[in-house]
Amino acid sequence: MNIGQAAKHSGLSAKMIRYYESIGLLKPAHRSDSGYRLYGDDDLHTLAFIKRSRDLGFSLEEVGKLLTLWQDRQRASGDVKALAREHIEALNQKILELSSLRDTLQVLVESCQGDHRPDCPILKDLESGTCCSTTETSNP
Repeated sequence: MNIGQAAKHSGLSAKMIRYYESIGLLKPAHRSDSGYRLYGDDDLHTLAFIKRSRDLGFSLEEVGKLLTLWQDRQRASGDVKALAREHIEALNQKILELSSLRDTLQVLVESCQGDHRPDCPILKDLESGTCCSTTETSNP
């Protein structure tokens, strides 16, 4: 199938498929006599793997490692689990950061009268670069 059909089947854009090929996540496609990329079932399976990995938030580097592990039938499942655990730790850190941002913004919103006056604590905070929140977490 051509790249458009592969894109439709995989849920990825043709541009992303070309990009994944260019960075080595996907092996170079076979070419038709007229130079069009041609993809088979194995390619679609790999694209589905890449898409699912990206949907779970794995970085391109991590996806590359996962692909290598997936293709290595001699690999230890512990290696895969370790990579997934590292990703969970990174997600947990991001959740903490996002929660802190949300809490800070919540304090700012609550301190704003939201009336016809031009005085706005939210804009003052953005201007000053400091926050009025006491709920910020410190990074160890």
